[in-house]
Amino acid sequence: MNTAGSPGNLPTVSVLLPALDEELTIGNCIKKIQIVFSENSINGEIIVADASTDRTAEIATSLGATVIRPEKKGYGNAYLAAFKKAHGQYIVLGDADDTYDFLEIPKLLVPLKNGADFVIGSRFKGTICPGSMTPLHRYIGNPVLTWMVNRVFHTRFSDTHSGFRAITRQALDRLILNSGGMEFASEMLIMASRENLRIEEVPITYYPRKAPSKLHSFADGWRHVRFVLLMKPLPFIALPAIIFAAVGFLLMSFFYLKGNVESSHLHTFILGAIMMMGGIQVVVSALLMKTYSVIHGYERKTGVIELFMRYHNLEKFLVAGAFLALFGILLGLNIFVRWISENFGFLSQISEAIISLVLITTGLQIFLFAVFQSMMLLNESNGQG
Repeated sequence: MNTAGSPGNLPTVSVLLPALDEELTIGNCIKKIQIVFSENSINGEIIVADASTDRTAEIATSLGATVIRPEKKGYGNAYLAAFKKAHGQYIVLGDADDTYDFLEIPKLLVPLKNGADFVIGSRFKGTICPGSMTPLHRYIGNPVLTWMVNRVFHTRFSDTHSGFRAITRQALDRLILNSGGMEFASEMLIMASRENLRIEEVPITYYPRKAPSKLHSFADGWRHVRFVLLMKPLPFIALPAIIFAAVGFLLMSFFYLKGNVESSHLHTFILGAIMMMGGIQVVVSALLMKTYSVIHGYERKTGVIELFMRYHNLEKFLVAGAFLALFGILLGLNIFVRWISENFGFLSQISEAIISLVLITTGLQIFLFAVFQSMMLLNESNGQG
């Protein structure tokens, strides 16, 4: 990430505050930061990334903060815009709603000065004041999302969604950050872990908001989950889907070989077909998600995804998908012709009809996967010359 800089006496610490209608609290936040600067002899700057319609920007400017107006709204977009304006050796991130005590900034800076790259203020290791976090967020939302990140990315965070953080300039420049919404919080930690940054957590105190919360529990929670799925779609989505499809295939095979599907096990046979088609659809979707993640820099092109990002392999998938669909169509036509020859009587080849449907659907899924995959790889191929 490239950030703007200027020669001369640059600030040591940059404190960045995203703000959305925080006129009740922005002044108190800035005053606390200025107290920290004064008491610790810090040459610092305060940058407010403001998307407000109230007096937030006016108050911040009157107190000496630099106010910028991000081109796009969103938690992540506010920070991405502020990063470009920050000049400090240490970058402190915090919300402008006064839920984090900016007098605790020195607690974040000490580990950085002792060699850490990235410091997170952990609310769950510190104090969560009564009324500052709803039971849904405290006992379900935050713990579940933190567990998910730790489980998928092999990390050991206690509070992945704390907004009170500090990072060195050098470490920040190593991170590829793109998310514009609340999932930015997860993205920053995941990218920091991927870059093997030295990350530490310090206990902090979390206070109640003075103004109504702007969080949307389920919508914002889904954004975090969606980002995790984008980052790791193969183990998180594809593997369960492969198992699902395999079980469906085994069910179909077992009862077809056993015989008398129409008279004894038709419903289980249909269930197997649904499981197989659904599982394959989810697998190819996960592969497309993985490709998207690689192309946009979220993940590296390693492992099995390399096989699906080679054009000659995609051509094989096109042929395989077309062959399966054609075979299914021919099987279906054969059933139709025999039905006509029997004067449109009772259709006894229901199992073959289901197999025809599975072959056609699976073939189309594989064929379209190869087409969409090729489309996503066009720019990458052109860029590689």
